[in-house]
Amino acid sequence: MAEQAVADRSPRHEQMFPQLSEADIARMRPFGTERHFPRGTRIATVGEASEGMFVILSGAVQVTQRDGLGHTVPIVRHGPGQFLAEVGMLSGRPSLVDGHADEDVDVLVLPPARLRGLIIAEADLGERIVRALILRRVALIEAGATGPVLIGRPNSACLQRLQTFLRVNGHPHHVLDPDHDDAAAALARQYDTGHGEALVVCPNGSTLINPSELALARCLGMTDAEAHDELFDVAVVGAGPAGLATAVYAASEGLRVIVFDCRAYGGQAGASARIENYFGFPTGITGQALVGRAFVQAQKFGAEMLIPAQVDSLVCAMSAEGGEAQVRLKDGRTIRSRALVVATGAHYRRPDIANLADFESNGVWYWASAIEAKLCAGSSVVLVGGGNSAGQAAVFLSRHAAKVYMLIRGPSLAASMSRYLIDRIDGTPNIELLANTQLTELHGSAQDGLTAVSWQNRQTGETQQHALRHVFLFVGADPETDWLRDCGVELDTQGFVLTGAAASGADAPVASLQSSVHGVFAIGDVRSGSVKRVGGAIGEGANVVAQIHHYLASA
Repeated sequence: MAEQAVADRSPRHEQMFPQLSEADIARMRPFGTERHFPRGTRIATVGEASEGMFVILSGAVQVTQRDGLGHTVPIVRHGPGQFLAEVGMLSGRPSLVDGHADEDVDVLVLPPARLRGLIIAEADLGERIVRALILRRVALIEAGATGPVLIGRPNSACLQRLQTFLRVNGHPHHVLDPDHDDAAAALARQYDTGHGEALVVCPNGSTLINPSELALARCLGMTDAEAHDELFDVAVVGAGPAGLATAVYAASEGLRVIVFDCRAYGGQAGASARIENYFGFPTGITGQALVGRAFVQAQKFGAEMLIPAQVDSLVCAMSAEGGEAQVRLKDGRTIRSRALVVATGAHYRRPDIANLADFESNGVWYWASAIEAKLCAGSSVVLVGGGNSAGQAAVFLSRHAAKVYMLIRGPSLAASMSRYLIDRIDGTPNIELLANTQLTELHGSAQDGLTAVSWQNRQTGETQQHALRHVFLFVGADPETDWLRDCGVELDTQGFVLTGAAASGADAPVASLQSSVHGVFAIGDVRSGSVKRVGGAIGEGANVVAQIHHYLASA
């Protein structure tokens, strides 16, 4: 059937659209409410909050994708025993599809909180439902026929920034080039967008020109503007592996959890092309897949996510006897919690090159995703850095670029990179390792982007210039701790958070992950002395929950 066209492209169709038995539905009834919709009623609308998951009891619902320009694509026709929902329903996010009653329809509606309750209470049924929800989101992303439409030229730095933001947040979108699409060209003329600008058409029809990531997220309903006046048990700042692990374990143990991140879930790990030394994944797993599963898992247990949300400062009114932390956001909101976990990680260091900022997202990148790989396909690129993330990026880019020049300041990779990655780089013919070498100059203009790169051998002083348009920087890391300036959290000389016995500001023995301030804990890359590995960060995220329980119980 035509309406099955999109769904049938998936080899996992039965898992994506499972058929519930009468016994399954009977188990679901205590968690839902029966509703009736006459034929022709729209029961779900793209870009609008839905009542919850709809389990079809009788009748049929036609499900379609619709983008910001009004183009629609049929997905599937749900009948009795099937359900309308995707993974965003776990946290009450706006619908990514339209649902119309093809006939008079009776449904069982499970609001997000009741849906999460069902998934936890009925584990085997919940497993089938969650798998279906995830696969549906993946299919929507791959189809690219729903969500916002991004209009801009491929070399637009703004377009690439927005594409990357939506990709790392797992949000479906579609890109049109005004030089090759008449409708896109007409809209670009109507809104008078320049050559390097990007126009966004949201599913509700509203338009944005060169929006910030927060403005785009608000337009799509990815993050809310609610006050969140309630007192949370735990606030987690940072949604990398450490922060997500904390959210999963804390929420699953009944704590009220809220998580912030300034841009996307996953942190640096989310940008890893493949993690091959993580326990339990002998064939490796992409960083995005690993953190994406954790993100869904945290929501399954009820953790609230504010992403993107920029934290401005922290105000502490805490002691061994209790109190609260106040997280102040740049949008003016203040979030209160009984305990706080600092999991903000670290950002890649920017080399001391005068015009570096001129080429960021316009030839200079701090990550290596499929978007950047496509941009540099068949050309030569420079990658600077010698850690595991740099090694993973070099191997990934070598499959797309004609050549990867890998610059490191030291004599070899042995001191900073895992052996398996060193061996893989040695065995990749189009990766050239340049030891004792540093990047010295970038050439180009704002209009033309990066056109050439210069580097220097630190031993001989020899300088070379190459006509290259893409530089990838993975050079060390600086902790994200400036926002702690008003709270008195003690840092080491490099700016990382001191914890446990090293937190000399503590007036009594403290837990190993607690900072010098009672009730404020630090985990992952932002913590002084951490191992800077995904597995270590996840372990600390699990460990800190036990320490939080102890703190809350004694407060």
